[in-house]
Amino acid sequence: MTEPTQEELEEQILTWAKDYAQKNGWTLNPDDKQLRTVIKGLARNTLRFGEQYCPCRLRSGDAEEDKKIICPCIYHRDEVEGDGNCHCRLFFKKDAD
Repeated sequence: MTEPTQEELEEQILTWAKDYAQKNGWTLNPDDKQLRTVIKGLARNTLRFGEQYCPCRLRSGDAEEDKKIICPCIYHRDEVEGDGNCHCRLFFKKDAD
């Protein structure tokens, strides 16, 4: 099986993100340019590092520690609840946009 292209992976991640947001009662970033930037970063990290690391967080190089920042990261629920969106600005509370 061949590895997906950057563009194919971006579409897969966007589909996943929409579904994940809907299941949680959230929405995706309403700014399409910002949304595409985050999706592009997730796809790039997946292709480079083999995991969907949040593009807005720095990897430590410690595989166990870096598991925390695989999207959706361990921080995202608290951030959406407290700030109205996650740190990467991918997921938003429906009333926050």
